[in-house]
Amino acid sequence: MSQNKNFLNNQLATKQLVLLNRYYKITKFYTFLKNTAFKGGIGIIIFVLILLAINHFVIDVTTLLNNLVETYSPRIIFTFFLISETALGLVPPEMFIAWASISADPWLFLFGLATMSYIGGVISYLIGKQLFLIPSLQNYIENKVAKHISNLRKWGGFFVVIGAVSPIPHSMVSMASGLIKYNFKNYLLWSLFRYLRFYIYALVIFQIF
Repeated sequence: MSQNKNFLNNQLATKQLVLLNRYYKITKFYTFLKNTAFKGGIGIIIFVLILLAINHFVIDVTTLLNNLVETYSPRIIFTFFLISETALGLVPPEMFIAWASISADPWLFLFGLATMSYIGGVISYLIGKQLFLIPSLQNYIENKVAKHISNLRKWGGFFVVIGAVSPIPHSMVSMASGLIKYNFKNYLLWSLFRYLRFYIYALVIFQIF
């Protein structure tokens, strides 16, 4: 009896996986994932090349970053980064990762940046959730993130993960999640992949400085 039940459960799970795989193929999730991963790889290569070009032809980037460390306290940098990550990613996180690389404790500072980015996403989610109070602004933001809203409705948590680890602005995906009232606990869980993005980028950027 128990073996039959386990067999039926396994059959049901296999069928669900097949249907889910078919759904993702139909909605072109795998194509989107491949294209996003490709763009992410190209993006970090371009960023590194730009840094190297600036360092060689314009100004010593390490000196510039050292000046930032000497001029501004970590609290100011972290606060500015939090604002940036809340306001639709005004400044690329890679710039702050480069700053962390020459700080007193690079990996601790990187963790701090990842945490600020995570919190910024949460704030964006909460802002999106409250936008119904200002209909004109809600309509504007909905048009701005319409594509993200569509992808969220198709792929749910998987798209939150993509927004956390890819060049897609995390704050925009977070705000879109709030707009459609995506489950907050699930959002918090999937957004933890934001830490993975910072770690992966740091493995590259920390080698330069």
